[in-house]
Amino acid sequence: MAVLALIVLVVWLAVLAGIRTYIGYRQTGTVATLVRPETGSPAWLAKLISSVGFVLAIAAPIAELAGLGPIEALDHQQLRYAGLGLAMAGIVGSFAAQVAMGSSWRGDVDPDARTPLVTDGPFRVVRNPILTCTAATAIGLALMVPNVVALPMLAAILVGMQVQVRLVEEPYLTRAHGDAYRRYASRTGRFLPGLGRLRA
Repeated sequence: MAVLALIVLVVWLAVLAGIRTYIGYRQTGTVATLVRPETGSPAWLAKLISSVGFVLAIAAPIAELAGLGPIEALDHQQLRYAGLGLAMAGIVGSFAAQVAMGSSWRGDVDPDARTPLVTDGPFRVVRNPILTCTAATAIGLALMVPNVVALPMLAAILVGMQVQVRLVEEPYLTRAHGDAYRRYASRTGRFLPGLGRLRA
């Protein structure tokens, strides 16, 4: 299952970074560049934590291939296959949510960009469907190679997402869209339906 986890990681990166960037280029004629955040800023911290998570996501299956044993309570073939299914569903869901954003999709928060606020499709259910599906992929990967490297990987990815959304994206969207975003956020959950709604 470790080799399969590495393949899932390659597919995840290819689909969400490569294919989506190509589609964005075909739609707009430009490639959205990554924003270099100021050292110590919330955006910098979110990138740092998420990067640690991604490195651990690669390290977990490699550690298993090198002989690191699984956590016994999680070492069940059914859980590993459920993890594979969850990881793949997360990749498909993330890509679908990126496509639903159309030209508003960016790989990063650009403080100077002003794109339309997307509130339909999967964004009608939760405000951050891409990250909800990213969390599903990370959980799936942790189930596929349930060792002591996978658990901090999962924690780092989930914490990085929280920092990014709460301290970077939500303040940016509030500045960019004002009351329209406040109304949307007051009726729509952050990552799960109904949970994490902001006060209007």
